[in-house]
Amino acid sequence: MAERIQKFLAQCGLASRRQIEQWIKEQRITINGELASLGAKVEATDQICVDNKLITTKAATEETRVLLYNKPVGEVCTRHDPEGRITVFSALPPLTEGRWIVVGRLDYNTSGLLLFSNNGELVNKLAHPRYGFEREYRVRVYGEVDAETISRLLEGVELEDGIAAFKTIVPGLYGGRNQWFKVTLAEGRNRIVRRLWDSQGFVVNRLERIRFGSIRLPEDLEVGEYRFLTKTDVEKLSNATDIS
Repeated sequence: MAERIQKFLAQCGLASRRQIEQWIKEQRITINGELASLGAKVEATDQICVDNKLITTKAATEETRVLLYNKPVGEVCTRHDPEGRITVFSALPPLTEGRWIVVGRLDYNTSGLLLFSNNGELVNKLAHPRYGFEREYRVRVYGEVDAETISRLLEGVELEDGIAAFKTIVPGLYGGRNQWFKVTLAEGRNRIVRRLWDSQGFVVNRLERIRFGSIRLPEDLEVGEYRFLTKTDVEKLSNATDIS
C-alpha cells in the first residue's frame, strides 16, 4: 500500500515528519533515482535514498518501541553537540533498525522524564500541540511567591512568542528563600516553564519533568537510567494519537 514518503520514513525511525520535509526541500531524498517531492507516495518496493544511502524497508515494519529516560542536568538533547557536551543519546541502547528520536526536548539545566521512540510518526504527534499532552514539572523558585503572581500565571501572560499559562500550580514546601511547586502545561514551547516564572521576576533554580501525558517518571528509576515502556503504555500513547 502506498504511503506518503514523510510518513513512511518517519515510521522507519529516521526523523520526524517535519525534519523529513526539510530534507526533501534540501533535495537530499530520492525515490527510484528521482528527487522526492513533498507528498510523494512510496511503496515497500521503491528504492528510497537519503544522502545517497539506500533506506531499508524493514525498519518501517519494526514494532514501535518507546523508551523513558531520566535525564540528568548537564546533558543536551541533540544527537551531536558542537561544544562536545554529553548528549542524551549517548546513554541509550542501540537499535538494530532505525534510530531513537526524542519527543520534544529538555534544556541543559532541566532533569527528568524524557521519551524516545523508533517511530517518527508517533514522535511527531506526541510533540504536536494539537494533541495537548499534559506535562507536569517539579519546580523550585527563588523568592516568596504571592497569590497575585500565581493568579497571573494561571490566567496567562504575554511572552515573546505569544500568550502562555500554567494549567495548574500546586504550592509545595519552603526551604530557606526557595519554594517548591508542581505545575502543569499542555504545551512544550522552548524553556516555557522558566520563561513563565521569569516573566514575573522569579528565578527557577531547579526544574524536573515528572509526567508526560499518562506516563509518570518512576520513583525507582535513577537519574541517567532508562526503561522501556510496556506494550500497554505504548498502545495508550498510540491510541491517543490515532496511530494504529
